[in-house]
Amino acid sequence: MSISVAPFVVSLILTQRLRKFAKVNNKPEWEKPLRTMLVFSVILFVAGMSHFVGNITKWIWHLFLLAMVILSLKQKELRSLRMFIMAFVPYLAVSVLSDMIELISVDFFKKWDSVIDNAEGLALIWMAAILFSQNRQFKALEKERLKRYHEEQLNKAIAIRKVELEELVAERTAELVAQKEELQHALTDLRTTQTQLIQSEKMASLGELTAGIAHEIQNPLNFVNNFSEVNAELITEMKQEIDKGNFEEVKAIATDIEDNEQKIMHHGRRADAIVKGMLQHSRSSSAVKEPTDINELADEYLRLSYHGLRAKDKSFNATFNTDFDTAIGKINILPQDLGRVILNLLTNAFYAVAEKKKNLQTSPAGGEIHYEPTVLVSTKKIVDNPDSYRIEIKVKDNGNGIPAKELDKIFQPFFTTKPTGQGTGLGLSLSYDIVTKGHGGTLKVETKEAEGSTFIIQLPFKTIG
Repeated sequence: MSISVAPFVVSLILTQRLRKFAKVNNKPEWEKPLRTMLVFSVILFVAGMSHFVGNITKWIWHLFLLAMVILSLKQKELRSLRMFIMAFVPYLAVSVLSDMIELISVDFFKKWDSVIDNAEGLALIWMAAILFSQNRQFKALEKERLKRYHEEQLNKAIAIRKVELEELVAERTAELVAQKEELQHALTDLRTTQTQLIQSEKMASLGELTAGIAHEIQNPLNFVNNFSEVNAELITEMKQEIDKGNFEEVKAIATDIEDNEQKIMHHGRRADAIVKGMLQHSRSSSAVKEPTDINELADEYLRLSYHGLRAKDKSFNATFNTDFDTAIGKINILPQDLGRVILNLLTNAFYAVAEKKKNLQTSPAGGEIHYEPTVLVSTKKIVDNPDSYRIEIKVKDNGNGIPAKELDKIFQPFFTTKPTGQGTGLGLSLSYDIVTKGHGGTLKVETKEAEGSTFIIQLPFKTIG
């Protein structure tokens, strides 16, 4: 039985290593021949245990193993295993030589039996050493191969992921382009809407002015009509004096007519200025700053705002005062824009005092409380240093003031404390933008509940010369 153990182990090791190599290198066609060789090895091993056929199987083992070694060495794919396969050659040589000596001369074999056994042992040791060394190399190579395989798989996964990401980026880019176009359209619509809202606010403030403008125009028109009638009468009288030959009286009448004409021209210019101011207020800003008398601008809008409110509510009455700094002179501003700001602040101030008066009149103790609605407009020149100064414009009222919870919101677009339909909520927002962005100034408010509010505009200027 011991005769067939070593060859069986050798065939088993060689066959298993070849099967592993075929599996690693993706050679499925080798599986069937190698499995057949393994089955044949098992049959030889079982047959070798029989006393009758044991000697025959020895030679079959020799031929079988020799054929396995020779066929393996001839395979080009097995070059990396050549050293491993050659490890079996010394054992096969010693084993074949031993069996041939025994077959030729038993006595000679017995005489050299120990030497042959030692040679066979050395061959087995050599084979084991080579197998051990090759096994380590094989494991190292297998480890390296697995590493390369994993790297290849990783590179493939990266490549696939790269393609997926590129597709995702392309898809996302297309979405972003579409969103950009949508946002661009939305922005265009928003700007159009904003322009319409600004124009709407301008028209709303123009509506506030309409009654005041009518009142202001009516006064100079009355003067024009009255002086025109007087001049007509004076002309008739002058003709009569001419007929009489009273030329001294004619000259006196002519002087009166000339004086009246001057007055007519003055009030005509006044009416013309009011109309021009109205048109200037209604049209879009030219974005060109003009030298403007801020005191005249504030005074004009103060009267227009007051008479506008009076026209809408005949019961309303208020005191309005001015405190203008005459040292200001003309300053470079956008008159139609800053006029809208002053008008808006004045309209809000008159509205605040009117609401307070109504609330006091409807309260149980209203008859006992003396309240005089008052609005004050003031201007002041503040010199910070020789190179610069500020113009301060204040609109102060003694209304109800602004609640603390609403103070942070008053300059936000569409925020209003007025009832629905009475305010657009854009007045203070647009005023803030005109002062800060259009003139580089500041707009702030000081308020006390139940006592009133003061809106303060400050515009910076450089000293010229």
